[in-house]
Amino acid sequence: MAQRPDLPVGYLGAQPKFSDLGMSCLSQIEPEIRTNDNQLEIKLKINKPLKVTHQLINTRDNSDHSQFVFTQTYHGTITFIINLPESGYFKFQIFALPADDDCTSLPNVYNYLINCVRALHPVFPFPKQYAQWKDGCYLHEPLVLHKEAPLKNVFWKVIISGAKAVAVVADGEWFHLEKKGNHFEGNTNLDPFKNKDAKITVNANLGGDESKYATMLEYKL
Repeated sequence: MAQRPDLPVGYLGAQPKFSDLGMSCLSQIEPEIRTNDNQLEIKLKINKPLKVTHQLINTRDNSDHSQFVFTQTYHGTITFIINLPESGYFKFQIFALPADDDCTSLPNVYNYLINCVRALHPVFPFPKQYAQWKDGCYLHEPLVLHKEAPLKNVFWKVIISGAKAVAVVADGEWFHLEKKGNHFEGNTNLDPFKNKDAKITVNANLGGDESKYATMLEYKL
């Protein structure tokens, strides 16, 4: 059984900037979490646009596992989807500033300590999230892509605020998604790109020049 790490006084929970930024906890109200599952969500409420980053640190060796956290920001709620790669203790650190603040160094606003009792599910890295993704976007599926997964008929469903068009680009080949209400969806056959170290991106046209697309998410097969 993993030993609980020694933490500095005042490390856990809200830091001074948390309430100043209008943030509050929607789920996981207590900063110390014990879980029998290695998949969990943490939700925060915000009342103004914020830029947010995170770190997921394994306390056993201080290794960074932030690629196993996916951030969704939609309708005033930030959701962190966390997949823990092994059992043991992890520090989950959240950093934030107002979206219009030019400072590149974000202060630490909240810290969790997660005790994962059992890691029953295999985990895979989430897609890389570009800066514009964190501005009112929501990915229903696929949350992960990997070469062991079924790739012949991958279904996409994504909300990208302000997007005029959305496309999945697989190793230079474009697949345009269809607008349905407030989201874009469609199917892609990614099987030809398996075992080719292919890069799969989600790209959005946000208005203006119809030929210009911004990269929102990036997967590696």
